[in-house]
Amino acid sequence: MRVRQANIEDVPAILALDRETTTAAHWPPQSYENLFPATDPGRAIERLVLVVEEDSKPPKNFSMKGAGIVAFLVARCVDSEWELENIVVTKAVQCQGVGTLLLSVFVEHTRAEQGNSIFLEVRESNQHARALYRKAGFEETGLRKDYYADPPENATLYRLIL
Repeated sequence: MRVRQANIEDVPAILALDRETTTAAHWPPQSYENLFPATDPGRAIERLVLVVEEDSKPPKNFSMKGAGIVAFLVARCVDSEWELENIVVTKAVQCQGVGTLLLSVFVEHTRAEQGNSIFLEVRESNQHARALYRKAGFEETGLRKDYYADPPENATLYRLIL
């Protein structure tokens, strides 16, 4: 597995992962496209989009852009704080260290950018993600009632001080 910065050509694969995963943020396609500077040149907030690719390459005649992407992460920086907005790992590789790898690359990036903390919210029922965040050193900081829709659910808040 390798982690790299995403580009606009990865949006179809990112959308496919988003749609297959019930715990993803489920942003509209335009929101994912706007993450990249070429589609939103006036953006003021720094964003980071990472993808994880499988090491094996698809066959030469396989032309789908983003083939082999098994996970992605979207984060934004406001001053020296980073918000983890969305992280998705395909079901086929869950519980195999892919989320841990992706999160650790993000934390390293945040430290290199002189970030002082990372915060996020996660569905209260998403025990796999909550365990991942606790393992990475995040601390639970609160609860947002009825934060999520479709289905309605509370959000648990986490923060990592760097």
